[in-house]
Amino acid sequence: MEQFFSSIEGGLQRPVPPRLGQSVDVVVLTQEDGTLTGRIQFDPHTGWRTNYSATVIEIKPGVNSLNSIKERFQWAQGKGFLLGQQRVFHENRPNNTVIQKGVLVDKPWKLRLNVVTVLVKPFVMLRRSNPGDPQHKGNDRFEGYCIDLLKLLAKNISGFEYNIFVSEGNKYGARQPDGSWDGMLGYLLNETADIAVAPLTITQERERAVDFSKPFMTTGISIMIKKPEKQEFNIFSFMEPLGMRIWIFTLCSYVGVSLTIFLVSSFSPYEQRVQFNRGEFSVSNEFSMYNSLWFTLAAFMQQGTDILPKALSGRIASSAWWFFTLIIVSSYTANLAAFLTLEKMTPPIESVEDLANQNKILYGVVKGGSTAAFFEDSTVPLYKRMWDFMQDEHNKFLRDQVSESVFVDTYAEGIDRVRKSKGRYAFLLEETTNNYEGGRKPCNTMKVGQNLNTLGYGIATKIGNPLRGSINLAILYLQEKGELKRLENKWWYDRGQCDQGISDSGASSSLNLSKVAGIFYILMCGMVLSMLTALVEFVVRKKKENREKEKKRQLALRQRPVIASASNRFNKRRTKSEEGRSSLSTQF
Repeated sequence: MEQFFSSIEGGLQRPVPPRLGQSVDVVVLTQEDGTLTGRIQFDPHTGWRTNYSATVIEIKPGVNSLNSIKERFQWAQGKGFLLGQQRVFHENRPNNTVIQKGVLVDKPWKLRLNVVTVLVKPFVMLRRSNPGDPQHKGNDRFEGYCIDLLKLLAKNISGFEYNIFVSEGNKYGARQPDGSWDGMLGYLLNETADIAVAPLTITQERERAVDFSKPFMTTGISIMIKKPEKQEFNIFSFMEPLGMRIWIFTLCSYVGVSLTIFLVSSFSPYEQRVQFNRGEFSVSNEFSMYNSLWFTLAAFMQQGTDILPKALSGRIASSAWWFFTLIIVSSYTANLAAFLTLEKMTPPIESVEDLANQNKILYGVVKGGSTAAFFEDSTVPLYKRMWDFMQDEHNKFLRDQVSESVFVDTYAEGIDRVRKSKGRYAFLLEETTNNYEGGRKPCNTMKVGQNLNTLGYGIATKIGNPLRGSINLAILYLQEKGELKRLENKWWYDRGQCDQGISDSGASSSLNLSKVAGIFYILMCGMVLSMLTALVEFVVRKKKENREKEKKRQLALRQRPVIASASNRFNKRRTKSEEGRSSLSTQF
């Protein structure tokens, strides 16, 4: 079959009908997909080919990359020339109706994309192999958010096949003094890589060098510090829900109310009680100072006593004390429940202002990264002052070589320094990585304060690469379907290794003995004091009884001579009386 295209005023002429016989027709009709121009179909009436397209490309020799093939434009039957934004292909339905689809790029040459990335958790990580398992090769070596994103792009972009490699030095890309770029952007510009898929921040300077897709994730610059040690609870932690001044005022109020009740009960005639004892009437007041203290303490402890005020003045004082007790006890109970189940951690800084207004905690960024560029180019006085501070500390390092520079080469280096600095170093990085590391063991880092700005992560391509439009459509589609949010939950929250707190200031935990040991000590002291008091009371009582016995004995000793003399006199009289009777009986 002889076919040809001729160029006429920038267009394509329809092919000349075939002049061969039925044998050629049979061969042609048995052809299916696989040609560069789509399905081979012919109009049954005219014999002309239908539903075909052609792509005009430019081949750059000597470059082993997809960028060696530059698609300039596409021509489609019935549509004319398409300049890379919308690609079309045709599908033949069973009823011979033709459906034209506006779709993502279909690369008929099936070349594989070279994808450059950087190792940043959880975006791109090396997959761990279990002992005895075969070693991972190719793209299977990697896992993470960006790897899953690439898989979703491959499902939604026809012909999207790729090979992944890591940027040398794990560098993102910074502009060099000679105007060139290193890192991932350098790979794109020298056409070693086709796209860069990583947590690559979209910035104005980078946008001038490469094209970015729609952001697949939003973030911002945040502060990472070492998580402060959990506050140790002392044995009297149960007293901390109320301040020391409240405890002192409460104690003073207790003594003052007891004294008031004692005084008003003493002066009020309605508080006097008439008692009959041993045939005598007596007037007494049950609210002695001792009983007043006992009554007030029992009311504060929400317990009852056998005595209650009868006078109106005493009842007013008691009612005021009861209301005071109700509020204090309720407030204490509410604070105690939250206080004893909250492991408080007070960070040394809570905002970027706190960080900038001190000099005990050093802070730094990844040198040559977008975060460093943000501070360097910022016109905000606070951020300019922070950049000057970092520059001064770096110059001290270069001059003295006595400490580490505040600038680091990679995220991993900065995070490791935060963990080893004992709270003396803060790292400024994107919120996504900050949150991820805060949820991973050893669980000793945390994010403080609000984000300093709002950033977006995008997929970078060389300027003019037609693949950018397809990637944009795919990202928008994945956002609408919630796939990007699902990936975020998968890699940030579902795999967290640390207990999440109920608030930013602490983490909920069960009540343990160390937090309430003081009340057990008070109980033990109360029991011991009670036994000692009982022993003292017993000794005092015994001494009192012994003194009374001694008094009785002394009294008995003093009274014994008198009794003896009286007894002698009585015996003498009795003897004389008996002698007198005896003499009378003799006479008779």
